[in-house]
Amino acid sequence: MPTAIFTIGRSGLTATRRNLELTAQNVANAENPNYSRRTLTQGELVMTGSIGTNAQDSLGGVRPGVIERAESALVQRQARDASSALSAAKSEFFAMREAESAIENSGLYAGLVDFEASLTRLQNNPLEPALRLSALESARKMAGNFRIANGTLANARSLVQAEMGAKTLTMNERAEELAAINADLVGAREGTAGRAGLLDARDKVLRQLSEEFGLQPTINADGTADVVLSGTPPVALVTGATAQTLSVTFAADGTASFTVGGTGFAPSGGAMAGRTSALVSMAGLQNDLDAIALSVIGIANTAQGNGAAADGSPGQPLFAGSGAGDISVVLTSATSLATAPSGAPAGSRETANLAALLGALGAGNGPVTRADTLLLGLSSRVSALETRSDGLKVVAQSAETELLRETGVDLDTEAANLVRLQQAFEANSRVIQVAAELFDTILGLR
Repeated sequence: MPTAIFTIGRSGLTATRRNLELTAQNVANAENPNYSRRTLTQGELVMTGSIGTNAQDSLGGVRPGVIERAESALVQRQARDASSALSAAKSEFFAMREAESAIENSGLYAGLVDFEASLTRLQNNPLEPALRLSALESARKMAGNFRIANGTLANARSLVQAEMGAKTLTMNERAEELAAINADLVGAREGTAGRAGLLDARDKVLRQLSEEFGLQPTINADGTADVVLSGTPPVALVTGATAQTLSVTFAADGTASFTVGGTGFAPSGGAMAGRTSALVSMAGLQNDLDAIALSVIGIANTAQGNGAAADGSPGQPLFAGSGAGDISVVLTSATSLATAPSGAPAGSRETANLAALLGALGAGNGPVTRADTLLLGLSSRVSALETRSDGLKVVAQSAETELLRETGVDLDTEAANLVRLQQAFEANSRVIQVAAELFDTILGLR
């Protein structure tokens, strides 16, 4: 075929141009973590010529094939799982750190120690008005510390709940987005740039979903992804082009529960699992805080009931309240502090009843020790969560590096491709130029 040389050159130019377009896309998306590099397959272009009844095949250039997208299902899964575990640890760590700050900054433990110290000073001179007033004010300050701790812990809990509510709305948007991508993938032609873009979008949404929940995705033959949320029990969030609605509710104690399409489940991975665990821990902290406040109320009021005031009258309740949120001092006068045992005369300097109160406050199961144990345990928990988060961060970074190695863009490789493609473009242009010169020469023969 006399024009075959033109066909060969033109096919080479076409293949080179399409390769240049893909290389340009790769370079432009080198910093995009949600992009997988593309390559173009190529095949031989075979032409058939005939002379009389004889037919013969001959190579006629190159045929551009389909766009292939770099991907690895195993590495993608490892990256998602590592990201999910890290998100769970980080979310729980941040929430518990806020709870720790709430209780520590309230001055609760210092208030209990100051109250105990003021009673100890009063024991040395039980009839001194200034010492009695100091003890009463210390009691008032300590009650305020309890209320502050209760309020700041409630604020920390509310922040976690608000974040869970916002992320739940985002999760529903992501699920709808994945369902729409699935619908588009069904009709997308294999090996096209549009399909490669849809697959990138699919993997991006899966990564975003895995940050909030542990996932059990199934990648189907047509490229669509069905998503099951890991938990007790596992529940389907996206099936084909259908997405179920996720919702979260909060109990009176602040703990969270989830439903997907009306089915309840407890998440086992992702940031939501970390926040759920933190809310359970905060509910435990709230119970401990209330128990310590009730212990103080009970110990102090029992001591008051068993003693006599400075004027010899029976002791009256020092505190009122049902927990850390509403504990308050109800004793109106410092002279009403019952330092002496019941039945003691007015002006008695006997401090047996006050000693009993101090002994109960400082006992091994008393409120001072319990508050100290609460803070130490909380501090240890936060420290352990931070250590775990740091360890999982290393694992997640390693998985991300491996994912980039498998699917990311290497600028050095792309630069070499640009040079090679430039040379190929020039070579094919030269083929066409030589062909034109050849035909001009032939046509010029006489």
